[in-house]
Amino acid sequence: MKRRTFDALRKAQADRIPAALVTDLGTGFQTVVTEATQQGDCALEDEFLPQVYEAIVKDRSGILEFYDGQFFVNVLNSPLRMILVGAVHIAQALAPMASLAGYDVTVVDPRRAFATDERFPAIRLNGDWPDEALEALRPDRRTAIITLSHDPKLDDPALMTALSTPAFFIGALGSRKTHAARLERMQTQGVQADRLTRISGPVGLDIGAVTPAEIAISILAEVTLALRGGPKHKAEG
Repeated sequence: MKRRTFDALRKAQADRIPAALVTDLGTGFQTVVTEATQQGDCALEDEFLPQVYEAIVKDRSGILEFYDGQFFVNVLNSPLRMILVGAVHIAQALAPMASLAGYDVTVVDPRRAFATDERFPAIRLNGDWPDEALEALRPDRRTAIITLSHDPKLDDPALMTALSTPAFFIGALGSRKTHAARLERMQTQGVQADRLTRISGPVGLDIGAVTPAEIAISILAEVTLALRGGPKHKAEG
């Protein structure tokens, strides 16, 4: 690997930008591809790039063919992360489920009585106020952010901060009435209505969930849907 290719790869990883190292198996030329850039030995054809982007989104490395050429696409995405705001009962169920699904989970709650190691064994806890915690955690395109506290003092600033990040999923727990009131509050604080459409609320697929564990399942299912691209998508191979 040439130095400039290596540097481009390191920068993408340091900035937590989804990327792929594409190697032309015929020539050995290598190119680092992100959504916005290409850096390396040569520029890839515009008609070929959608296949590379799709591999990045699906987080799936492998050989792709384009006309007579073969290319090994090595996807080098940052780890999946999930940030939960509110150390409530649903978070106790959702955090271990999300960990099993491959997420690096952080529970944010400044209320020390809720965010304890006893209630969240093996889960990273953050006791800062949610907006400060999110700014420090720097959510990227591989991050899901979900507010669960039902407390506007915690959820609202977290959501407003989340909207300034490229997180692939932002969700908020609460009834439709609660969510409508939340959106109204945020608009009065200057958030544009079109930006609020990024928030999924009430978060979770409608599966008739009742218990905290069932609600956690519905939330994780919706996050998975957002990550993988649709109910009809099925893994290949």
